[in-house]
Amino acid sequence: MPTHSRALDILRDVFGYSAFRGEQAEIITHVAGGGDAMVLMPTGGGKSLCYQIPALLRPGCAIVVSPLIALMQDQVDALTQLGVKAACLNSTLDWREAQAVEQGIFNGGLDLVYIAPERLLLDRTLAMLDALYEAGKVALFAIDEAHCVSQWGHDFRPEYLQLSALHERYPAVPRIALTATADQATRNEMLARLGLGEARVFLSSFDRPNIRYTVVEKDNAKKQLLGFLAGRQGQAGIVYCLSRKKVEETATWLSAQGYPALPYHAGLPADERAANQRRFLREDGLIMCATIAFGMGIDKPDVRFVAHLDLPKSIEAYYQETGRAGRDGEPSEAWMTYGMQDVALQHTRIAESGAAESQKILEAQRLTALLAYCEAPRCRRQVLLNYFGEDRQPCGNCDVCAEPPELWDGTQAAQKALSAIFRTGMRFGVTHLTDLLRGKATDKVKQWNHDKLPTFGVGSDLDDHAWKSVFRQLAAAGLVQVDMAEHGALQLTENAREVLKGQRAVQLRRPLKRKLTPSRSSSAAVSELAPADEVLFQLLRKWRADTAREQGVPAYVILHDKTLRELAEVRPVSHGLLAGITGMGSAKIEHYGAELLELIRKEG
Repeated sequence: MPTHSRALDILRDVFGYSAFRGEQAEIITHVAGGGDAMVLMPTGGGKSLCYQIPALLRPGCAIVVSPLIALMQDQVDALTQLGVKAACLNSTLDWREAQAVEQGIFNGGLDLVYIAPERLLLDRTLAMLDALYEAGKVALFAIDEAHCVSQWGHDFRPEYLQLSALHERYPAVPRIALTATADQATRNEMLARLGLGEARVFLSSFDRPNIRYTVVEKDNAKKQLLGFLAGRQGQAGIVYCLSRKKVEETATWLSAQGYPALPYHAGLPADERAANQRRFLREDGLIMCATIAFGMGIDKPDVRFVAHLDLPKSIEAYYQETGRAGRDGEPSEAWMTYGMQDVALQHTRIAESGAAESQKILEAQRLTALLAYCEAPRCRRQVLLNYFGEDRQPCGNCDVCAEPPELWDGTQAAQKALSAIFRTGMRFGVTHLTDLLRGKATDKVKQWNHDKLPTFGVGSDLDDHAWKSVFRQLAAAGLVQVDMAEHGALQLTENAREVLKGQRAVQLRRPLKRKLTPSRSSSAAVSELAPADEVLFQLLRKWRADTAREQGVPAYVILHDKTLRELAEVRPVSHGLLAGITGMGSAKIEHYGAELLELIRKEG
């Protein structure tokens, strides 16, 4: 039987899906045939199938390299539910358990083994792989979260740099490297460092059409977050903050407001961090307040929103973090509030890092690209996808498409702002410069004799809110930069010269005063069910929660919400009809079919 037909049979019978998406079929056929591949596919796009199905098609055991020890067991549990023989080999196992896994690899009792890179590179593990290789029992190597090899990336893992040894040591074994996000520079680094120069590169669209993007100007962030969360009680979400202190304060405050929330950051004791992550994955309706230490590999499909209370450090980071929403394909939200202080903090982080000057320049460019996204007068999805080299029509599913901003010729305003920065010696921040432009003779303005400057009062036509917007947009356009060494002082860049000389026009967007109410897609963030179907859906969710608790696994490992919703709508009455429901493979039907049909029959 041709590989494609066998792959499709596995997709239907084991995983319960009727058809491949995008380039999945081509990737699977290529890797199953012994080819190397680098796969860039958005979160929720079905990356795992690209190595799991070839693992089942090829003889021997597939070795999956993953940096996520805390999540390996959940991945193994999910495969076991599907009837796939899987295990993990990491530091959480005692020697007897590890020995049992190794025995399973040798005697053909396992299809996939998840292993941490540091464990893989131990002499003992390599000796085991040598013996397996000689016996022709290594199906493939899958390198998950492959962007961890990038030395300048936000998830760098030094041990990933040694993974190129796999090809040198086991040249006949196909390798597949996978990641959800990487710009061109990171892609090149991945190919070089992993020795994948001959690999086929599969680059899927970065678009996540089910995610609605919104960015608001920071003005009482907690109040704004509360407005965003209105109508979202009971939904799972992630709130990202820049500092550990802010994470803990936000989690405590949200819980007091009736939104159960947990903190997660690298400073928490390891057992507390692991317990909070476990609760988030296994319970419904929790919010995780976190620093960027949280998120990579989080496979929870029903995260309905990701909110940023602070500016991330780059478009890649923003894309990856927001991509944790809506992995089930249902409508979800990416919401962010940001201000000039965020810009200043990120510039400081870059300046104070120990990176080479060339890397600091690259990081600054990435930050500027994110600012341009925040201040974009056109569709956010277009700006985001353009950054990754994709062209896209306006999406109709972001705040800019929903409320297009009014554009105006801001050349004069820009010249006034840039002149004020220059005439005050580039040593003052937005508030002082706004007071000066608006003609406010504050104590500080008078103290520095800035009320005597030609620019004093020339901006009285705009209010404080408008001037703050102008300064943010000038930063986004790369005309000014923020220097935290001078307490947030704005400084002119080389590009500002053209504007001051009248050689370059500046278009600006008028700031919007957004209402603190849920966006149109939020309160009904998932497809609405008829009242009777909703009752059955909730009964199915309760059954799933009880079943998951009995087995000690996350609820989504049993069945996804999407599957439960389809069961509630279709109401199948036989095992044969269950096979037509998305996500109902043969093992799931065997395990749970009778219980599900009984539940549906009673409710019907």
